[in-house]
Parts: sequence; structure tokens; C-alpha cells
Amino acid sequence: MPRQLGELEDAVMTRVWQWNRPVTVREVLEDLQQERSIAYTTVMTVMDNLHQKGWVRREVDGRAYRYTAVSTRAAYSAALMNEAWSQSDNPAAALVAFFGMMSAEQHDALRDAMRIVLPTLPEGAVPAVGEAVGEAAGEAAGEDAEAADGAEPDAGR
Repeated sequence: MPRQLGELEDAVMTRVWQWNRPVTVREVLEDLQQERSIAYTTVMTVMDNLHQKGWVRREVDGRAYRYTAVSTRAAYSAALMNEAWSQSDNPAAALVAFFGMMSAEQHDALRDAMRIVLPTLPEGAVPAVGEAVGEAAGEAAGEDAEAADGAEPDAGR
């Protein structure tokens, strides 16, 4: 699983992802210099490190390299979310808490994503996130209570 990019690595990768084409150290440097004072060798080292870590591939172009992203920012973000979620001792509760932090726009994006991932569900089968969070919170609380009792989830039903 990927570790989170450092601040400068993220600044470089942001440009590589946004431009969505092979880029040189010089191009990234010139763009970064609009925000901060930074040396060519620093950007070159960061881009070489990103190559060594597998975030970018490079090809020789004259006396320089051109760097291209290996995956998208969306894939990177998804891997980070998956890593964080897998570290939880209670994944259901972690998801409930995460959904509870989401903005209305993020709820809409989640609903749209669920429609893409689960296209065979009938219309209306994907509830509004607020409804789903409420249901999941109740289920997660019930699982925690059963676990605390030491009972099997279906015992006595």
C-alpha cells in the first residue's frame, strides 16, 4: 500500500497529474517557482525519488527525462482511503464516522459512485447517504453490543 506523499512530492505529482502528459524537471520547476523559491536539483531529486518509488515512469528525451504518472490522483486517493480503513479495528464504525464527515457534495459523489459500482440495483435502492449512515450506525452499534456480550451475531434469533 502506498504511503502518503510528502508535501513537495505532492506538489510535483499534482502538476504531473493535472498536465496529464510527459513533463520535464524544468517545466515542473518553473511552475513551482511561481509559488516558492526552489532549486532545479531539488525538483530533479524529488522526481527521481518518485520514479524510484514507482509513482512516475520516465523516458529519455535528449539530455533530459520526461516523466509520466503511473496512476491517477483518484487511484492514489482511493489507495490511501483503503489503507486507512483497513487499519481500523472496527471498519463499519470507521465508515460511519467517515460518512458523517462528508459534505453534501461528497454525499452526491458517493451516491453516483455507488450507481456505477452497483449498476444492477433497482432505482432507489441506493439510499441517500444520511439514511445509509443512520442505518449503518445502528447496525455497527448492534454488532458492538453483541461482541461485548460475547454472543454470536445470530444466536437466539
